Amino acid sequence: MCGIAGIVNLKPGPPSGAGDLRRMLAMIRHRGPDQFGIYLDDTVGLGSARLSIVDLHHGRQPITNEDATLWIVFNGEVFNHTELRRELEARGHRFTTQTDTEVILHLYEDLGPECLKQLNGQFALAIWDASAKSLFLARDRLGVRPLFYTRTPDALIFGSEMKAILSDPRVHAEMDPLALAQVFTFWSTLSPRTIFRGVVELPPGHYLLAHRDKIEVVKYWELNFPPENHSPPGRTTTEKYLRNFRDLLLDAVRLRLRADVPVGAYLSGGLDSSLITAMVRKCSNVRLDTFSIAFDDERFDESKFQRRMASFLGTKHQTIHATHADIGRVFPEVIWHAETPIMRTAPAPMFLLSKLVREHHFKVVLTGEGADEFLAGYDIFKEAKVRRFWARQPDSKSRPRLLQRLYPDIAELGLNHSAYLEAFFRAGLEQSNAADFSHAIRWRNNRRTWRFFSKETADAVGKDFNGTSFISYPPEFMQWGFLERAQWLESNIFLSQYLLSSQGDRMGMAHSVEGRFPFLDHRVVEFCTRLPSHLKLRGLNEKYLLKKLGRQWLPEEIWSRPKRPYRAPIHRSFFNPAKPDYVAELLSPAAIKRTGFFRPGAVTRLVNSIEAGGTVGETDDMALAGIISTQLVHHQFISCFKVSPSLSASDDVQVFYGKNATSQQRHEI
Repeated sequence: MCGIAGIVNLKPGPPSGAGDLRRMLAMIRHRGPDQFGIYLDDTVGLGSARLSIVDLHHGRQPITNEDATLWIVFNGEVFNHTELRRELEARGHRFTTQTDTEVILHLYEDLGPECLKQLNGQFALAIWDASAKSLFLARDRLGVRPLFYTRTPDALIFGSEMKAILSDPRVHAEMDPLALAQVFTFWSTLSPRTIFRGVVELPPGHYLLAHRDKIEVVKYWELNFPPENHSPPGRTTTEKYLRNFRDLLLDAVRLRLRADVPVGAYLSGGLDSSLITAMVRKCSNVRLDTFSIAFDDERFDESKFQRRMASFLGTKHQTIHATHADIGRVFPEVIWHAETPIMRTAPAPMFLLSKLVREHHFKVVLTGEGADEFLAGYDIFKEAKVRRFWARQPDSKSRPRLLQRLYPDIAELGLNHSAYLEAFFRAGLEQSNAADFSHAIRWRNNRRTWRFFSKETADAVGKDFNGTSFISYPPEFMQWGFLERAQWLESNIFLSQYLLSSQGDRMGMAHSVEGRFPFLDHRVVEFCTRLPSHLKLRGLNEKYLLKKLGRQWLPEEIWSRPKRPYRAPIHRSFFNPAKPDYVAELLSPAAIKRTGFFRPGAVTRLVNSIEAGGTVGETDDMALAGIISTQLVHHQFISCFKVSPSLSASDDVQVFYGKNATSQQRHEI
């Protein structure tokens, strides 16, 4: 697990020096503080900040092949590297390390970009072909690991995080109002767009080839589903599906335990992480450490179930207690690592949790992300099913009552909850066959936060903003069933763009902790996409097949408990007795006017309402998080951007030179 960075000259000009790469690596040293490596020749500079997990003593990057024509820097893990290595050795390849990084390089030597289809992992990588003077960048299928790039008139600059790119004096950060509108609609920007103009995300499941002045981006993997009402050949019973699913998931867990350092697990107390942790216990007989978040606010706390599972499995359990004050205190650090505005505070406790993991000397944890997306665990899937059923008889009085089964707690608002639910979910009912039907009502509701936008922001976005125009649907999308369409949207937007990024990779790597996700093994994902819908969502019973598996492995109060989404408090984290100073400063009319994204009067009214103890609805809560985080992004990356001090003599840095490296590069101090 590492951070990578690099600069490629696209036109003749002065080559990059070690100082350029040292500066970039210093910005992402949290991703890999163990070792640093640089490769230089007259066209390219590659850099690696290494978090050593496999082959601790001999895995320094960049790594080259036998004749030094290919060089690689790599972020992530390839879990089937042992099996791939045996095949490569049988074909005559010689290895100098035991790393998965070197396996990728030799596989690329044989297959070129086709090698990606053989990798079972989570990764971002760069390979330099010194003979062809070409760069190959690639990212894993689901986007677990990040990779960004920008193009200047004479160079391609890339990095695991945007702050490495922004440290180059040729790149100037400027926030993109369209990207901000996407965040305030979808909770994230939509790949390849980022919050900064000109800085591009390499989308999940894509690779990039750069050769001289030509850059080509190619999709090599796509989430796919069978057509609606498709009947697989032969008859497969539920029990056979269950056995196959169990075996695949167990193997995914087994592969993700491969490491030369101890491996722990996150334990939320829900079905997904509990099942993964139980399988870790099955696959390993060493002591298992588990880590959890507890909240003082009982509306968010699940510590009772966490303790139950830790006792059931006999793990050594550690808990971080996230108070309102804690969340507000670390929020600026969260945004520095997330590098984007966010509409929730949920990443903050994850930031605190990874800190706890690192304090206990762990670098690797297994977690349960992905089960909700691919086995239909979220309420949004049930919502869409009820609304489609209702749309067949839109005047029915009984059909909308099904929504009360999904949201019984809405009665706590003191409203006529039946009428409220019916009015809210009736919107767009006549468009039940639209591509975005499952999500449109949520996105439309999120756009209520736009009322805080300044006139300048609104004008830049445009009245005709159509967020879905940024979504590239597969050609066969409308042939899938309604559930599968909803799953595709949830996986491509919420999972890849928000959950695995702002709440996943960034919060773990802030403290040099690597998360591993068995449910996101591409074999498991592809198995789930082929499942009949009723094995995922049966009636309004979510994750049907997973619950059947959980019944075999877990206590009943764990596998049978209703899904409880992970959330964290928002306005109480910023407005409490320990209210951090930065909140008042960033939300002041002068600061709001200075950045120019929001209307000072609207923000002031929101602040006054909160401070007066008024009721804060979910939309205003999201708006508050979005406004504060946008102000922080502007402050940290534009008005007060600070480049970290370059790597020093005390850092473990090694520089490798290509055959065409210049004398200036070789003698740079």
